Amino acid sequence: MKTIVLVRHAKSSWKDPSLDDFDRPLNKRGKRNAPFMGEKLKERRIMPDLILSSPAKRAKKTARAIAEKIGYPKKKIIFDDNMYHSNERYLLELVRNQDDKYETLMLFGHNPDFNNFADILLKKNPVDNIPTTGVYGIRFNVDRWKKVREGKGKSLFFSYPKRYVDASV
Repeated sequence: MKTIVLVRHAKSSWKDPSLDDFDRPLNKRGKRNAPFMGEKLKERRIMPDLILSSPAKRAKKTARAIAEKIGYPKKKIIFDDNMYHSNERYLLELVRNQDDKYETLMLFGHNPDFNNFADILLKKNPVDNIPTTGVYGIRFNVDRWKKVREGKGKSLFFSYPKRYVDASV
């Protein structure tokens, strides 16, 4: 079994309109929600074998905050330049090219890429939108990443901060 955990970056700040999109930091809510969702993943005993992330500032900060909460070494996070403004085809090839020693991959990135990726992985995606700091687990009944196919994923879980009253305040 191979598992992909998609994590959309936490809420970012639009306070400085002169900043390039790539450099937008997390806002106050994002800084609170990223570690909160890390705690929720820890409660689920979700521990990836590999974390891959967009290098955009908001995705990096989200990946590092969640890695810290679940006990994944931050120095082992791989930042892939192509995950910023990628597409579902790139993400699928990225997954298919991973070493089979990894059972669980955690990817940190952006919409619409992650929504579209979830759409192609599942026969029917029950989620219209992965919100900021949304976490979506998808499992495949395969033994090799190369065997991951469109429409063959099974939805394991979907969670996001607003599902928990205290986190959305």
